[in-house]
Amino acid sequence: MGGDADVDSSASDSNEHSYQALIRKYNRNQREIRRLRSTVSFQLGLHLTTAARQPWRLLTLPVTFPLLCMKLGLQRLGKKPMDTGHEILGKGEEKQNHCIVLFPTNGVGFGHFTRMYALARELRRTDPSLEIVFFTPMPTLHILYSEEFPTYHLAGKYKHANMTSSQWNGLVEDMLHMVFEMHRPSWFMFDGAYPYRGMLNAIASQPNMEKWWMRRGSLKRKKSIPVDSTSFFDGVIIPREGDESIEGDDLHVVSPIMAVEPEDAWERDFARSRLAVPEEAFLVYVQLGAGRINDIENILEKVLEALYAHSHVHVVLGESMLGARLPFTHERLRILRDYPNAMYGRAFDAAIQAGGYNSFQEMRRFGVPTLFIPNTETGMDDQVARCQRAEEEGWGLVYLGQGESLEAKISHLLTLKSEPRAVENGTRGVIDLLQINPE
Repeated sequence: MGGDADVDSSASDSNEHSYQALIRKYNRNQREIRRLRSTVSFQLGLHLTTAARQPWRLLTLPVTFPLLCMKLGLQRLGKKPMDTGHEILGKGEEKQNHCIVLFPTNGVGFGHFTRMYALARELRRTDPSLEIVFFTPMPTLHILYSEEFPTYHLAGKYKHANMTSSQWNGLVEDMLHMVFEMHRPSWFMFDGAYPYRGMLNAIASQPNMEKWWMRRGSLKRKKSIPVDSTSFFDGVIIPREGDESIEGDDLHVVSPIMAVEPEDAWERDFARSRLAVPEEAFLVYVQLGAGRINDIENILEKVLEALYAHSHVHVVLGESMLGARLPFTHERLRILRDYPNAMYGRAFDAAIQAGGYNSFQEMRRFGVPTLFIPNTETGMDDQVARCQRAEEEGWGLVYLGQGESLEAKISHLLTLKSEPRAVENGTRGVIDLLQINPE
Protein backbone atom coordinates (compact mmCIF):
# COMPACT_ATOMS: atom_id res chain seq x y z
CA MET A 1 0.00 0.00 0.00
CA GLY A 2 2.70 2.45 1.00
CA GLY A 3 4.73 1.58 -2.08
CA ASP A 4 1.77 2.24 -4.37
CA ALA A 5 1.21 5.62 -2.70
CA ASP A 6 4.87 6.55 -3.23
CA VAL A 7 4.63 5.58 -6.90
CA ASP A 8 1.46 7.61 -7.37
CA SER A 9 3.05 10.62 -5.64
CA SER A 10 6.19 10.32 -7.77
CA ALA A 11 4.13 10.05 -10.96
CA SER A 12 2.09 13.09 -9.94
CA ASP A 13 5.25 15.12 -9.26
CA SER A 14 6.68 14.05 -12.61
CA ASN A 15 3.51 15.06 -14.44
CA GLU A 16 3.47 18.41 -12.67
CA HIS A 17 7.12 18.99 -13.58
CA SER A 18 6.46 18.10 -17.22
CA TYR A 19 3.44 20.39 -17.31
CA GLN A 20 5.41 23.32 -15.91
CA ALA A 21 8.25 22.64 -18.36
CA LEU A 22 5.78 22.77 -21.26
CA ILE A 23 4.37 26.05 -19.96
CA ARG A 24 7.86 27.57 -19.73
CA LYS A 25 8.69 26.41 -23.26
CA TYR A 26 5.41 27.79 -24.59
CA ASN A 27 5.99 31.15 -22.87
CA ARG A 28 9.54 31.36 -24.26
CA ASN A 29 8.21 30.74 -27.76
CA GLN A 30 5.50 33.37 -27.26
CA ARG A 31 8.11 35.91 -26.13
CA GLU A 32 10.22 35.25 -29.20
CA ILE A 33 7.21 35.58 -31.50
CA ARG A 34 6.21 38.84 -29.79
CA ARG A 35 9.73 40.25 -30.14
CA LEU A 36 9.80 39.39 -33.86
CA ARG A 37 6.37 40.92 -34.44
CA SER A 38 7.39 44.13 -32.65
CA THR A 39 10.39 44.80 -34.92
CA VAL A 40 10.15 47.70 -37.35
CA SER A 41 10.97 45.51 -40.35
CA PHE A 42 8.18 43.04 -39.53
CA GLN A 43 5.54 45.72 -39.01
CA LEU A 44 6.45 47.60 -42.18
CA GLY A 45 6.56 44.36 -44.16
CA LEU A 46 3.20 43.27 -42.74
CA HIS A 47 1.68 46.61 -43.72
CA LEU A 48 2.92 46.26 -47.30
CA THR A 49 1.86 42.61 -47.71
CA THR A 50 -1.60 43.39 -46.31
CA ALA A 51 -1.97 46.13 -48.90
CA ALA A 52 -0.89 43.73 -51.66
CA ARG A 53 -3.47 41.14 -50.56
CA GLN A 54 -6.23 43.73 -50.34
CA PRO A 55 -5.72 45.94 -53.40
CA TRP A 56 -8.10 48.63 -52.20
CA ARG A 57 -5.55 49.42 -49.46
CA LEU A 58 -3.01 50.34 -52.14
CA LEU A 59 -4.95 53.56 -52.74
CA THR A 60 -4.34 54.70 -49.15
CA LEU A 61 -0.76 53.38 -48.90
CA PRO A 62 0.89 56.79 -49.67
CA VAL A 63 -0.79 58.08 -46.50
CA THR A 64 -0.86 55.03 -44.19
CA PHE A 65 2.76 53.97 -44.76
CA PRO A 66 4.33 57.33 -43.67
CA LEU A 67 1.93 57.44 -40.72
CA LEU A 68 3.04 53.96 -39.65
CA CYS A 69 6.71 54.99 -39.98
CA MET A 70 6.03 58.03 -37.79
CA LYS A 71 4.22 55.91 -35.21
CA LEU A 72 7.04 53.36 -35.04
CA GLY A 73 9.60 56.15 -34.75
CA LEU A 74 7.73 57.77 -31.86
CA GLN A 75 7.48 54.39 -30.12
CA ARG A 76 11.23 53.86 -30.38
CA LEU A 77 11.82 57.35 -28.96
CA GLY A 78 9.49 56.62 -26.06
CA LYS A 79 7.00 59.30 -27.12
CA LYS A 80 4.22 56.81 -27.83
CA PRO A 81 3.26 53.58 -26.01
CA MET A 82 4.48 50.33 -27.51
CA ASP A 83 1.90 47.91 -28.88
CA THR A 84 2.78 44.86 -26.77
CA GLY A 85 0.65 41.94 -25.71
CA HIS A 86 1.59 39.64 -22.86
CA GLU A 87 -0.26 36.34 -22.84
CA ILE A 88 0.10 34.75 -19.41
CA LEU A 89 -0.18 30.98 -19.18
CA GLY A 90 -0.14 29.04 -15.92
CA LYS A 91 0.43 32.14 -13.74
CA GLY A 92 -2.87 32.63 -11.97
CA GLU A 93 -2.54 29.75 -9.49
CA GLU A 94 1.19 30.02 -8.70
CA LYS A 95 1.97 30.94 -5.11
CA GLN A 96 4.50 33.73 -4.69
CA ASN A 97 7.41 33.18 -2.31
CA HIS A 98 8.54 35.49 0.47
CA CYS A 99 11.15 36.97 -1.82
CA ILE A 100 12.12 40.29 -3.41
CA VAL A 101 14.19 40.85 -6.58
CA LEU A 102 16.23 44.07 -6.68
CA PHE A 103 17.42 45.40 -10.06
CA PRO A 104 19.93 48.29 -9.79
CA THR A 105 21.02 49.47 -13.21
CA ASN A 106 24.62 50.44 -13.97
CA GLY A 107 24.99 54.22 -14.03
CA VAL A 108 28.21 56.23 -14.25
CA GLY A 109 28.74 55.64 -10.53
CA PHE A 110 27.31 53.74 -7.56
CA GLY A 111 24.09 55.68 -7.01
CA HIS A 112 21.57 53.06 -8.17
CA PHE A 113 23.58 50.20 -6.69
CA THR A 114 24.07 51.87 -3.31
CA ARG A 115 20.37 52.57 -2.82
CA MET A 116 19.47 48.94 -3.51
CA TYR A 117 22.41 47.72 -1.41
CA ALA A 118 21.30 49.90 1.52
CA LEU A 119 17.71 48.70 1.12
CA ALA A 120 18.80 45.05 0.99
CA ARG A 121 20.77 45.36 4.22
CA GLU A 122 17.87 47.07 6.00
CA LEU A 123 15.45 44.45 4.68
CA ARG A 124 17.67 41.69 6.07
CA ARG A 125 17.79 43.38 9.48
CA THR A 126 14.02 43.83 9.46
CA ASP A 127 13.09 40.39 8.15
CA PRO A 128 15.81 37.69 8.16
CA SER A 129 13.36 35.23 6.58
CA LEU A 130 13.02 37.31 3.39
CA GLU A 131 14.93 36.00 0.35
CA ILE A 132 16.73 38.96 -1.28
CA VAL A 133 17.87 38.41 -4.87
CA PHE A 134 19.85 40.83 -7.07
CA PHE A 135 19.74 41.06 -10.86
CA THR A 136 22.09 43.71 -12.18
CA PRO A 137 24.47 44.76 -14.99
CA MET A 138 26.81 46.27 -12.34
CA PRO A 139 30.26 44.61 -12.37
CA THR A 140 30.86 44.91 -8.60
CA LEU A 141 29.41 41.51 -7.81
CA HIS A 142 31.94 40.70 -5.09
CA ILE A 143 30.25 43.24 -2.79
CA LEU A 144 26.95 41.36 -3.02
CA TYR A 145 28.58 37.93 -2.77
CA SER A 146 30.41 38.97 0.40
CA GLU A 147 26.99 39.81 1.88
CA GLU A 148 25.67 36.42 0.63
CA PHE A 149 22.95 37.91 -1.60
CA PRO A 150 22.10 35.58 -4.55
CA THR A 151 23.05 37.58 -7.65
CA TYR A 152 22.40 37.28 -11.38
CA HIS A 153 24.52 39.34 -13.75
CA LEU A 154 24.14 40.46 -17.36
CA ALA A 155 26.81 42.79 -18.73
CA GLY A 156 25.58 46.09 -20.15
CA LYS A 157 24.83 46.35 -23.86
CA TYR A 158 28.02 48.24 -24.68
CA LYS A 159 30.16 45.47 -23.22
CA HIS A 160 28.98 43.19 -26.05
CA ALA A 161 30.42 43.66 -29.53
CA ASN A 162 27.86 44.51 -32.22
CA MET A 163 24.85 43.86 -29.98
CA THR A 164 21.71 45.84 -30.76
CA SER A 165 19.40 47.30 -28.12
CA SER A 166 16.70 44.87 -29.24
CA GLN A 167 19.00 41.87 -28.76
CA TRP A 168 20.16 43.05 -25.33
CA ASN A 169 16.60 43.72 -24.19
CA GLY A 170 15.71 40.21 -25.32
CA LEU A 171 18.44 38.85 -23.03
CA VAL A 172 17.18 40.98 -20.14
CA GLU A 173 13.63 39.70 -20.67
CA ASP A 174 14.63 36.04 -20.90
CA MET A 175 16.98 36.15 -17.91
CA LEU A 176 14.43 37.94 -15.74
CA HIS A 177 11.81 35.35 -16.68
CA MET A 178 14.17 32.61 -15.51
CA VAL A 179 14.80 34.48 -12.24
CA PHE A 180 11.05 34.91 -11.71
CA GLU A 181 10.37 31.24 -12.49
CA MET A 182 13.09 30.12 -10.09
CA HIS A 183 12.31 32.40 -7.12
CA ARG A 184 8.64 33.43 -7.70
CA PRO A 185 9.16 36.76 -5.87
CA SER A 186 6.33 38.68 -4.26
CA TRP A 187 8.09 42.01 -4.88
CA PHE A 188 10.30 43.50 -7.60
CA MET A 189 12.10 46.82 -7.51
CA PHE A 190 14.04 48.58 -10.27
CA ASP A 191 16.40 51.47 -9.51
CA GLY A 192 17.33 53.45 -12.60
CA ALA A 193 16.54 56.56 -14.57
CA TYR A 194 15.44 54.76 -17.74
CA PRO A 195 13.37 51.54 -17.65
CA TYR A 196 14.52 48.91 -20.13
CA ARG A 197 11.93 47.53 -22.52
CA GLY A 198 13.03 43.95 -21.85
CA MET A 199 12.50 44.47 -18.13
CA LEU A 200 9.07 46.01 -18.70
CA ASN A 201 8.04 43.05 -20.84
CA ALA A 202 9.23 40.59 -18.17
CA ILE A 203 7.44 42.22 -15.23
CA ALA A 204 4.24 42.67 -17.29
CA SER A 205 3.86 38.88 -17.36
CA GLN A 206 3.89 38.63 -13.54
CA PRO A 207 0.38 39.61 -12.37
CA ASN A 208 0.86 38.35 -8.80
CA MET A 209 4.09 40.27 -8.19
CA GLU A 210 4.25 43.84 -6.87
CA LYS A 211 6.43 46.06 -9.07
CA TRP A 212 8.13 49.21 -7.83
CA TRP A 213 10.39 51.73 -9.52
CA MET A 214 12.87 53.83 -7.55
CA ARG A 215 14.37 56.85 -9.28
CA ARG A 216 15.94 60.17 -8.41
CA GLY A 217 13.95 63.36 -8.43
CA SER A 218 16.70 65.49 -10.03
CA LEU A 219 16.36 64.49 -13.69
CA LYS A 220 17.41 66.87 -16.43
CA ARG A 221 14.38 68.69 -17.78
CA LYS A 222 15.06 67.91 -21.43
CA LYS A 223 15.40 64.20 -20.74
CA SER A 224 12.35 61.98 -20.94
CA ILE A 225 11.37 58.38 -20.34
CA PRO A 226 8.98 56.20 -22.38
CA VAL A 227 5.47 57.56 -21.86
CA ASP A 228 4.03 54.19 -20.83
CA SER A 229 6.77 53.32 -18.31
CA THR A 230 4.94 54.05 -15.08
CA SER A 231 1.92 51.98 -16.13
CA PHE A 232 3.99 48.81 -15.63
CA PHE A 233 4.59 49.59 -11.94
CA ASP A 234 2.42 49.70 -8.82
CA GLY A 235 4.21 52.85 -7.73
CA VAL A 236 7.29 55.06 -8.13
CA ILE A 237 9.53 55.76 -5.13
CA ILE A 238 11.59 58.96 -5.13
CA PRO A 239 14.26 59.44 -2.45
CA ARG A 240 14.11 63.09 -1.47
CA GLU A 241 17.10 65.22 -2.47
CA GLY A 242 16.59 68.11 -0.04
CA ASP A 243 13.48 69.94 1.11
CA GLU A 244 11.86 70.12 -2.32
CA SER A 245 8.25 69.11 -2.89
CA ILE A 246 7.44 66.41 -5.44
CA GLU A 247 3.91 65.78 -6.62
CA GLY A 248 2.36 63.32 -9.02
CA ASP A 249 0.13 60.30 -9.29
CA ASP A 250 1.62 57.10 -7.81
CA LEU A 251 4.71 59.00 -6.60
CA HIS A 252 5.91 58.09 -3.10
CA VAL A 253 8.59 60.36 -1.63
CA VAL A 254 10.90 58.97 1.06
CA SER A 255 13.86 60.41 2.94
CA PRO A 256 17.35 60.25 1.37
CA ILE A 257 18.81 56.75 1.21
CA MET A 258 22.38 56.16 2.37
CA ALA A 259 24.41 53.00 2.81
CA VAL A 260 26.18 54.19 5.97
CA GLU A 261 24.89 56.35 8.80
CA PRO A 262 27.44 58.47 10.76
CA GLU A 263 26.85 56.37 13.88
CA ASP A 264 27.67 53.22 11.87
CA ALA A 265 30.90 54.65 10.41
CA TRP A 266 34.30 54.09 11.99
CA GLU A 267 35.45 56.39 14.77
CA ARG A 268 37.64 59.26 13.59
CA ASP A 269 40.88 57.99 15.15
CA PHE A 270 40.37 54.41 13.95
CA ALA A 271 39.53 55.52 10.39
CA ARG A 272 42.60 57.77 10.27
CA SER A 273 44.83 54.98 11.53
CA ARG A 274 43.59 52.75 8.70
CA LEU A 275 44.41 55.54 6.25
CA ALA A 276 47.85 56.07 7.86
CA VAL A 277 47.54 59.85 8.17
CA PRO A 278 48.77 61.99 11.10
CA GLU A 279 46.24 62.72 13.82
CA GLU A 280 46.77 66.50 13.49
CA ALA A 281 46.46 66.59 9.67
CA PHE A 282 43.68 68.50 7.94
CA LEU A 283 42.30 65.65 5.85
CA VAL A 284 40.51 66.28 2.54
CA TYR A 285 38.67 63.52 0.71
CA VAL A 286 38.70 63.83 -3.10
CA GLN A 287 36.47 61.77 -5.38
CA LEU A 288 35.44 63.05 -8.83
CA GLY A 289 33.80 59.92 -10.22
CA ALA A 290 34.86 56.93 -12.25
CA GLY A 291 35.87 58.89 -15.35
CA ARG A 292 33.77 56.65 -17.60
CA ILE A 293 31.97 59.46 -19.42
CA ASN A 294 34.22 62.43 -18.65
CA ASP A 295 37.97 62.94 -18.37
CA ILE A 296 38.76 63.48 -14.69
CA GLU A 297 42.57 63.24 -14.70
CA ASN A 298 43.19 66.83 -15.83
CA ILE A 299 40.90 68.39 -13.24
CA LEU A 300 42.17 65.96 -10.58
CA GLU A 301 45.74 67.08 -11.20
CA LYS A 302 44.74 70.73 -10.73
CA VAL A 303 42.78 69.94 -7.57
CA LEU A 304 45.68 68.02 -6.03
CA GLU A 305 48.20 70.75 -6.85
CA ALA A 306 45.96 73.36 -5.24
CA LEU A 307 45.58 71.23 -2.11
CA TYR A 308 49.31 70.47 -1.81
CA ALA A 309 49.95 74.24 -1.72
CA HIS A 310 48.56 74.14 1.84
CA SER A 311 51.24 72.42 3.91
CA HIS A 312 48.86 71.20 6.65
CA VAL A 313 46.57 69.39 4.17
CA HIS A 314 46.68 65.64 3.59
CA VAL A 315 44.58 64.10 0.81
CA VAL A 316 42.66 60.84 0.52
CA LEU A 317 41.91 60.18 -3.15
CA GLY A 318 38.92 57.92 -3.71
CA GLU A 319 39.58 55.61 -6.63
CA SER A 320 36.34 54.24 -8.09
CA MET A 321 35.99 50.48 -8.50
CA LEU A 322 34.32 51.26 -11.83
CA GLY A 323 37.26 53.24 -13.19
CA ALA A 324 40.92 52.80 -14.05
CA ARG A 325 43.77 53.01 -11.56
CA LEU A 326 44.90 56.59 -10.98
CA PRO A 327 48.57 57.53 -11.58
CA PHE A 328 49.05 60.10 -8.78
CA THR A 329 51.60 59.86 -5.96
CA HIS A 330 52.64 62.27 -3.19
CA GLU A 331 53.95 62.03 0.37
CA ARG A 332 50.68 63.57 1.63
CA LEU A 333 48.42 61.46 -0.60
CA ARG A 334 46.60 58.22 0.22
CA ILE A 335 44.68 56.19 -2.39
CA LEU A 336 41.44 54.58 -1.23
CA ARG A 337 39.80 51.92 -3.40
CA ASP A 338 37.07 50.52 -1.19
CA TYR A 339 33.29 50.38 -0.77
CA PRO A 340 31.44 51.96 0.84
CA ASN A 341 33.94 54.79 1.40
CA ALA A 342 31.45 56.45 3.74
CA MET A 343 32.80 54.10 6.44
CA TYR A 344 35.71 56.61 6.61
CA GLY A 345 33.40 59.65 6.63
CA ARG A 346 34.16 60.78 10.20
CA ALA A 347 37.89 61.02 9.40
CA PHE A 348 37.52 63.90 6.92
CA ASP A 349 37.67 67.65 7.57
CA ALA A 350 36.58 68.62 4.05
CA ALA A 351 35.86 67.03 0.70
CA ILE A 352 36.01 67.75 -3.04
CA GLN A 353 33.48 65.66 -4.91
CA ALA A 354 31.49 65.23 -8.08
CA GLY A 355 27.78 65.85 -7.63
CA GLY A 356 26.36 62.33 -7.55
CA TYR A 357 23.48 61.41 -5.26
CA ASN A 358 25.60 59.35 -2.85
CA SER A 359 28.35 61.96 -2.52
CA PHE A 360 25.90 64.78 -1.89
CA GLN A 361 23.76 62.96 0.67
CA GLU A 362 26.70 61.44 2.57
CA MET A 363 28.63 64.71 2.92
CA ARG A 364 25.44 66.53 3.92
CA ARG A 365 24.58 63.87 6.51
CA PHE A 366 28.14 63.65 7.94
CA GLY A 367 28.52 67.44 8.06
CA VAL A 368 31.66 67.54 5.87
CA PRO A 369 32.20 70.90 4.09
CA THR A 370 32.41 70.07 0.39
CA LEU A 371 33.47 71.68 -2.86
CA PHE A 372 31.42 70.11 -5.64
CA ILE A 373 32.68 69.85 -9.21
CA PRO A 374 29.53 68.47 -10.88
CA ASN A 375 29.70 66.18 -13.88
CA THR A 376 27.67 67.95 -16.58
CA GLU A 377 27.93 65.06 -19.06
CA THR A 378 25.62 62.64 -17.28
CA GLY A 379 22.71 61.46 -19.39
CA MET A 380 19.84 61.95 -16.92
CA ASP A 381 21.16 63.16 -13.56
CA ASP A 382 21.15 66.94 -13.00
CA GLN A 383 24.20 67.24 -10.78
CA VAL A 384 24.44 71.04 -11.08
CA ALA A 385 20.95 71.54 -9.64
CA ARG A 386 21.74 69.14 -6.80
CA CYS A 387 25.05 70.78 -5.88
CA GLN A 388 23.63 74.29 -5.86
CA ARG A 389 21.49 73.22 -2.89
CA ALA A 390 24.71 72.80 -0.87
CA GLU A 391 25.59 76.44 -1.51
CA GLU A 392 22.07 77.52 -0.58
CA GLU A 393 22.29 75.56 2.67
CA GLY A 394 25.73 77.03 3.48
CA TRP A 395 27.77 73.85 3.81
CA GLY A 396 29.09 73.50 0.26
CA LEU A 397 30.59 75.29 -2.74
CA VAL A 398 30.22 74.67 -6.47
CA TYR A 399 32.97 75.01 -9.09
CA LEU A 400 31.83 75.06 -12.72
CA GLY A 401 35.11 76.24 -14.25
CA GLN A 402 33.58 79.26 -15.99
CA GLY A 403 35.94 82.12 -15.17
CA GLU A 404 36.26 80.95 -11.56
CA SER A 405 39.47 80.39 -9.64
CA LEU A 406 39.83 76.81 -8.46
CA GLU A 407 42.56 77.83 -6.01
CA ALA A 408 40.30 80.48 -4.45
CA LYS A 409 37.44 78.00 -4.13
CA ILE A 410 39.70 75.49 -2.38
CA SER A 411 41.08 78.13 -0.03
CA HIS A 412 37.51 79.06 0.86
CA LEU A 413 36.65 75.37 1.38
CA LEU A 414 39.42 74.97 3.97
CA THR A 415 37.76 77.63 6.14
CA LEU A 416 34.19 76.36 5.76
CA LYS A 417 32.39 74.82 8.73
CA SER A 418 29.47 72.42 8.82
CA GLU A 419 27.59 70.23 11.27
CA PRO A 420 26.07 66.76 10.79
CA ARG A 421 22.39 66.86 9.84
CA ALA A 422 19.78 64.68 11.44
CA VAL A 423 18.12 63.05 8.43
CA GLU A 424 15.97 59.95 8.54
CA ASN A 425 17.27 57.11 6.37
CA GLY A 426 14.72 56.47 3.64
CA THR A 427 15.13 52.68 3.64
CA ARG A 428 12.62 52.46 6.49
CA GLY A 429 10.07 54.38 4.46
CA VAL A 430 10.54 52.04 1.48
CA ILE A 431 9.97 48.96 3.63
CA ASP A 432 6.80 50.50 5.05
CA LEU A 433 5.55 51.15 1.50
CA LEU A 434 6.20 47.56 0.46
CA GLN A 435 4.56 46.30 3.68
CA ILE A 436 7.15 43.56 4.05
CA ASN A 437 6.75 41.80 7.37
CA PRO A 438 8.49 38.71 8.76
CA GLU A 439 6.70 35.47 7.93
